[in-house]
Amino acid sequence: MASGLESFRAEYELVRKKKLFFLLGIIIIIVLLTGWGVTVGTSEISVFESYRAIIDGFYGRLASFLSGEDYSSTGQADIILWDFRLHRILFAIAAGFGLAVSGVVMQGILRNPLASPFTLGIASAASCGASVAIVLGAGVVAITGSLLIISNAFIFAMAASFAIYGMARRKGMQSSSMILAGIAVMYLFSAVTSLLQYFGTTDQAAEVVYWMFGSLSRTTWTELGIVTLVLIAVVPWLIWKSWDLNALSEGDEIAKSLGIPVERRMTVFMIVSSLLTAAIIAFTGTIGFIGLVGPHIARMATGSDHRILIIASGLIGAAILLMADITGRVLLYPSTIPVGIMTAFIGVPFFLYLFMKRSD
Repeated sequence: MASGLESFRAEYELVRKKKLFFLLGIIIIIVLLTGWGVTVGTSEISVFESYRAIIDGFYGRLASFLSGEDYSSTGQADIILWDFRLHRILFAIAAGFGLAVSGVVMQGILRNPLASPFTLGIASAASCGASVAIVLGAGVVAITGSLLIISNAFIFAMAASFAIYGMARRKGMQSSSMILAGIAVMYLFSAVTSLLQYFGTTDQAAEVVYWMFGSLSRTTWTELGIVTLVLIAVVPWLIWKSWDLNALSEGDEIAKSLGIPVERRMTVFMIVSSLLTAAIIAFTGTIGFIGLVGPHIARMATGSDHRILIIASGLIGAAILLMADITGRVLLYPSTIPVGIMTAFIGVPFFLYLFMKRSD
């Protein structure tokens, strides 16, 4: 009996070490990609110069903030990194992390490996909101310019999630009902977007298409701060409630037997994951497949325990989106391929792999 217990403990410890090693490896990959990303651009800056400019710029800005003085740039490398490259790299990490976390939550509550913000229609709703702002110049909030596009995309994405919730609740909040409602919402908003493109001018249609490609080139430090705050508010809560996700992923009956209010938890998880997705794609445009691919890779490496799976999915999503953005910048240099196109090239083969695996 004692030997069996010791064997179990040894196996558990080995699995735990493998998971920690995997997470550490992903973090190292993100650091290496960041080091590569800061050197990519029209101006050649070495890794050493880049990190030196980052460190000097950080302490210089901090000292200026504390003293109440305006910060003055220390050189070309400082301007290039802090004004053009660094916030884009950090936004890719934050956005990839958030989209993957949103995907793993949706897959957990719906118990469907193909569930994601992209396949459930939330991204289509955001595209429709942006199209309304671009083509009609109309919005829910009385603002103009790029803020109108951002606010419309966010509001439409959240409206889609509530529509999915409302339709699913009428059918008893079953996972299959929510998936079917998401598909219906996706086709509806896609049709409206296509109609707006058809009646819009050539320039308006081109802008809608560019927004739907997904890009990190228009992101700013302010937008990075907003997304970071959303992550800080959402991710710790999801980790805290990871036991509920574990139970829901095993089925409604098991979750109910453990005392979990299934419909209430599914509703809250759906709204929270939709909020996280909307806060990201409102700034970037449509970026698909991160919420699908990241959780699956993490699940194959770390298992189905959401206490680890949420963090692992986020780190993998961050690495994938950062890699996709850097690849899009260097593949056809000096032209830049939007990151949404690059993630599709990465995601489609994996999507087909999942489809073939499920058909066996």
